[in-house]
Amino acid sequence: MPKITFMGAGSTVFAKNVLGDSMCTPALQNSEIALYDINAERLRDSEIILNAINKNVNEGRATIKTYLGVENRKEALRGADFVVNAIQVGGYDPCTIIDFEIPKKYGLRQTIGDTLGIGGIMRALRTIPVLEEFAADMEEVCPNAWFLNYTNPMAMLTGYMLRYTGIKTVGLCHSVQVCSERLLKDLGMEDKLEGRRELIAGINHMGSLLDIRDKDGNDLYPEIRRRAAEKNATEKHYDMVRYEYIKRLGYYCTESSEHNAEYNPFFIKSRYPELIDKFNIPLDEYPRRCISMINTWAERKKELFEDGKITHVRSHEYASSIMEAMILNKPYKIGGNVLNKGLIENLPSDACVEVPCMVDGSGVNPTYVGRLPVQLAAMNMTNINVQLMTIEAARTRKIENIYQAAMLDPLTAAELSIDDIVKMCDELIEAHGPYMAMYSR
Repeated sequence: MPKITFMGAGSTVFAKNVLGDSMCTPALQNSEIALYDINAERLRDSEIILNAINKNVNEGRATIKTYLGVENRKEALRGADFVVNAIQVGGYDPCTIIDFEIPKKYGLRQTIGDTLGIGGIMRALRTIPVLEEFAADMEEVCPNAWFLNYTNPMAMLTGYMLRYTGIKTVGLCHSVQVCSERLLKDLGMEDKLEGRRELIAGINHMGSLLDIRDKDGNDLYPEIRRRAAEKNATEKHYDMVRYEYIKRLGYYCTESSEHNAEYNPFFIKSRYPELIDKFNIPLDEYPRRCISMINTWAERKKELFEDGKITHVRSHEYASSIMEAMILNKPYKIGGNVLNKGLIENLPSDACVEVPCMVDGSGVNPTYVGRLPVQLAAMNMTNINVQLMTIEAARTRKIENIYQAAMLDPLTAAELSIDDIVKMCDELIEAHGPYMAMYSR
């Protein structure tokens, strides 16, 4: 009977998807499920919903237990075979608010702020110390467990776990699974979906659709490039930044336009404010989403509970399929975040890259990709520089290294002077208080 521990189980909707998937998977239906969180109310919500799913779709075969607070964390992890990580250290209030509002004072605007930029840097620096505690507990009570990380910033957190802990880790993101499907649908090429072949590689949120062919092996990119250019020239839509990537770099990127708008110095520019409207860039998008979720949670919660009639249909999330593949030694392909180690030749070996991986009873086995087109590797490197420097700051606990990470960020460096970058970092560190107390000069 496998044991699945879900860290951050108060993320009720996501826990419902991942663990509901598990209860729809025969190899996992008899699992012991450990729900861990530090928020009692949200943990209770998840427990009620998952118990209902267990009853309604799984005939009560799973055993579900809850563990509240740091003092119970080790017991939640004890004997786990799989640990799913979905924590958000500091939450929307106060930490996300701080990550957006203080940079605004310096003229620095963001859209999502969870993967790169000053928001991504701060999020990594307050999360990595918590993951270190997880890793220490896991090395003691479940040393052979797989750590399935869904928390952002993906490359920074997964890269740290793989380089500086002994825990078997893979980073998982939604963007690879839906990349080509959404692109083809948006361009009116739905007839090319069935049987398509593709290769996606790069880094998390900035991987590239390197090759895409129809079921007969015909290259779809010439038509994709034509239609994307026409759509950007004739209408305003939600994916204009990524279509501009196709025009300027030749390839489509895995993660959304609102994310990629802030990973470079090209689109969010105080000197050229008209670009925000031209490329339909939603500044402050993540805080807006957070506020919406907070305001609508009561109604959403009511819908989820549905008088105990909660059910579930297996989703597209990777986690249950990975666990199934390992338990049954049944090969399954994913886009996984792993250490490079020569997989992509023109990126650093200690970078965390997102490449095709085969999963089976032996674990997660990344595949060799070779060299990326030079322009794509160069774009990746502008983000990898920040990722590696942030990981170094988390390792050394030195504020000087935090400054350096921010100085290397493409958007931050394009908008602010070094002196203002340092002042902004100092203000952020002070505002985050105990979440950043471990960092010193």
